Amino acid sequence: MPASDFALEDSSGHEWILGDHKGQVVVLFFYPGDETPICTRQMCSLRNRWNDYAATGAEIVGISTDSVESHKSFIENHKLPLRLLSDPDRRVADAYGARSLIPGKVARSVFVIDANGIIRYRDVRPIGLLRPKDDDIIQAIREAQQ
Repeated sequence: MPASDFALEDSSGHEWILGDHKGQVVVLFFYPGDETPICTRQMCSLRNRWNDYAATGAEIVGISTDSVESHKSFIENHKLPLRLLSDPDRRVADAYGARSLIPGKVARSVFVIDANGIIRYRDVRPIGLLRPKDDDIIQAIREAQQ
């Protein structure tokens, strides 16, 4: 299924556009919120495995409904290496079906999009108590590169 194009603001206030990354694998990490226990563990796990993620050459971004300012603080507090995008009205999360059972939040989800803009891997967790495993995501990135 083709990935919906979108533009969102990152923690530096710059616009990030999915369509600008055509030709490379892109990983979208939707998560419920900055500085929450499970989300912080998830993003710190990603940080701790960053060399493995970076070795794939994929563009990796996190997306939540939190503000640009919240993302900036979250990145600084935990030394996160990835770009975080603000989706305050859940427009992008809704377009991808990343709907949470928690009102106003997005579901903990991962989407791996191949170089042609096709979603090759989808893991949506509407309750979000368990986070996706890094090894599974890295494997999905490698499969999307074939």
